[in-house]
Amino acid sequence: MDASKYVKPTYSFREIMELQKLPLADKVAISCEALRRAFRLHSPKHRMALAFSGGKDSQVVSDLIERYFPDMHARMYCIFGNTGIEFPESLRFAREYGREHYGDRFHETELSKLEEDELRYDFARELVAELEREGALDEILKPDGKLKGQKALIQAAIKRGYELTRKNCYFKGHPKNFAYCVEQYGAPLLGKSASKLDAHRINIECFLRYSATASDEEELKAYYDVLRECKFSQHCCKLLKKEPSERMQAALDVDMIFKGLMASESRSRMMSIATRGHIFESHRDHITDGAFYHVSPIAMWTDDDVWEYIHTHGLRYSPLYDITYTAADGTTQHIKRNGCIMCGTDIAFPDNHLAVLRQTHPTAWKSCMDHFGYAEQLYKLFRIKKNTAILDAFTDEGTKARLIERFGDSKSLLEDRPCAYDEYGELVDLTGTGLDSEYDAEVLVTPEGQLRLI
Repeated sequence: MDASKYVKPTYSFREIMELQKLPLADKVAISCEALRRAFRLHSPKHRMALAFSGGKDSQVVSDLIERYFPDMHARMYCIFGNTGIEFPESLRFAREYGREHYGDRFHETELSKLEEDELRYDFARELVAELEREGALDEILKPDGKLKGQKALIQAAIKRGYELTRKNCYFKGHPKNFAYCVEQYGAPLLGKSASKLDAHRINIECFLRYSATASDEEELKAYYDVLRECKFSQHCCKLLKKEPSERMQAALDVDMIFKGLMASESRSRMMSIATRGHIFESHRDHITDGAFYHVSPIAMWTDDDVWEYIHTHGLRYSPLYDITYTAADGTTQHIKRNGCIMCGTDIAFPDNHLAVLRQTHPTAWKSCMDHFGYAEQLYKLFRIKKNTAILDAFTDEGTKARLIERFGDSKSLLEDRPCAYDEYGELVDLTGTGLDSEYDAEVLVTPEGQLRLI
């Protein structure tokens, strides 16, 4: 086939769906054509890198380059995005694969560290309440009611004689790890649309309480109503994955990053591929003599294609995918997705990540629900947006809804088998809140310290 005519800067949804129907051999040809074009755009003054997760998709991209473009693979760097909350199976495989195929060109990202001191969330809340009682909110709030920032909070605390310790403050240099993210921003529950207000939780609460939040948009008001009570955020994705990866890319002087993204993964990925194609040009501050490129060679592939390629070439893959669980319909299924072990972004869907995790990695699941407070936040959301039709129905979902209604987020509820939260999407009604919508967070930039509604 003439693969050149299938590699374009933009696609219609119909074109993507037609390309997804092609046999694997044709898709490999298209991927190789996309790689050839990308290599021609790369400047030899800089470096190329693979964004590696330890998962099957980025592994296939790696193998395509090594198999069909060995000279380019010999120059390729591999950046493994170690978020600190990887599946243990993926972590071991990523390190083994990276060292075997890239040697000293394999690099792991490191977590960012705080650039300045921050009051811990609970103490910051108590301090804001104290200032409100004193009528001294002007010390920490801007005229529009938004928080001035952490420095203003810290100055207010010191002025009132509080001693800053590790119990009430995260000090400069503290790693921005997952525990920090959950405490300061919120748990990664619901999709990325839940992070329309992407800021410290204390900033969001001050904004919602003291700033003019009136809106004519019913969906926005409904979203605010939920956010006032429920503490959740997708900011961990930015802090644990995006920032460390981009920092590593800059340190290695990378001008081209190769990813295992596919249009078949989600609506937002489909939109991204449709508007950007296989090769997307952007800007990075460390590249001053040209563009920075994002390359998605397997954009038109599906999961079935990936597995066919892996089995055809006898590739060793992460043992995570061999772990099985019992799906809601009673069938035995294999884990389908790699990623952060603590992720709860798909909680509204059947057989979501946490429902599967309860069976495959029960200790990690218990840590999410109990230690990191997922159950508490899910219970709050249920109380606000419970699906009354399900609650009143004499079905399995109705029974689960009544259990939550009666027991809340108690230990006995969590120990119920199957857990009442396994089918959480059936138990809440998110219609009109915007919490069931998608957006691609990678194309959005939020200035440091600025509260921005997306």
